[in-house]
Amino acid sequence: MRARVSWMNEADDAILEYLQELETSTGHRISLPPTAVWYNLVEELGVLDRSQNTISRRMNVLAEAGLLEKTDSKRGYYRVTDFGIAYLEGELSSDDLERS
Repeated sequence: MRARVSWMNEADDAILEYLQELETSTGHRISLPPTAVWYNLVEELGVLDRSQNTISRRMNVLAEAGLLEKTDSKRGYYRVTDFGIAYLEGELSSDDLERS
């Protein structure tokens, strides 16, 4: 079971799961901008009903928490971190996720 905390919501899980699914068979994690994540989660897969701005904000929050990392600050590309994978696999406690 994942330890979700008060600042997290269902969009966060969907974003992290989607980016984790993009990991290649050789372990390379794919980086995407929020617009591409939004398009796939909302328009293509239909797993969320959120605006592009909401997805962008949530990805920034996840990066601040260490669950995503910004790989290109000029263009705003993100990918899931080891910490994010540990969250998805239920290896973190709520204390691990509390932001300072």
